[in-house]
Amino acid sequence: MRWEALFADMEAQLDAARTADLAAEVVELTRAERATVSVADRFRAARGATLTVRTQGGEQVSGILRDVATQWILLDAQGRSSLVPLGAVTAVRGLTRHSAGAGGVVERRLTLGHALRALARDRAVVQIVTNGSELTGRVERVGADHLDLAAGHVEARDGELWAVPFAAIRVVRSS
Repeated sequence: MRWEALFADMEAQLDAARTADLAAEVVELTRAERATVSVADRFRAARGATLTVRTQGGEQVSGILRDVATQWILLDAQGRSSLVPLGAVTAVRGLTRHSAGAGGVVERRLTLGHALRALARDRAVVQIVTNGSELTGRVERVGADHLDLAAGHVEARDGELWAVPFAAIRVVRSS
């Protein structure tokens, strides 16, 4: 009888050690998985949610998250859309703890330039917020790392265009 109790105790200790090792491994794998989650993954999981986004320069934008790409998000509020480059985001309120998997091939290819070219194609009047300034006009041309904005609502000659580097853009709002 004593031998059976001894073996049962040893088996219980071994099971407890296995359980502890498994729990530690789960914790470590969870940490490793979280380390692969990007902010774009978190935004993708929050489509349709109401978010508040702060950008470099102190701009704050709130609205319903309509679209997400690897370089930008699109928020809608009161009939006005705001395109926010992810590189300009400093803080977000309203994201869930969940994340969505990486976007598809098309989504990964939708750069900020693609979104701005769509605005140029549509001849939309936009307001561009940069650190410390706002410009309103039409996006005339979009280059690799900048756009040309014709101030106001008229066609502009080259000398009347504002060249705005993508890195300076904090928010692009539809008018």
